Amino acid sequence: MAREVHLEALAAALAAGEVVVDVREPGEYLAGHVPGARLIPLGTLAGRIGELPAGRPVYVICASGNRSLTAADRMTASGIEAYSVAGGTSGWARTGRPLVTGPHATAA
Repeated sequence: MAREVHLEALAAALAAGEVVVDVREPGEYLAGHVPGARLIPLGTLAGRIGELPAGRPVYVICASGNRSLTAADRMTASGIEAYSVAGGTSGWARTGRPLVTGPHATAA
């Protein structure tokens, strides 16, 4: 089972250059996402798990924390050190942290 982290841990991970994956749908992502987050919608995760880096943590975010927990569990089962961000993008925005709008990026 994947571990959950709070928004402060995500902020520290971003500052350290860690990988952040947003598992929401493209329209949600375009409307506002955490800076640097890469889009891999939950429905496409199974076919794209190989795009994720091995040997380093991956922080997974969605709108509130439900989809990210599901995605992080799947990643963990595939051997990826995944962390679900509790509170999600909604919580990130509520705390006054910045969101980026516009075209999505994909995981590399």
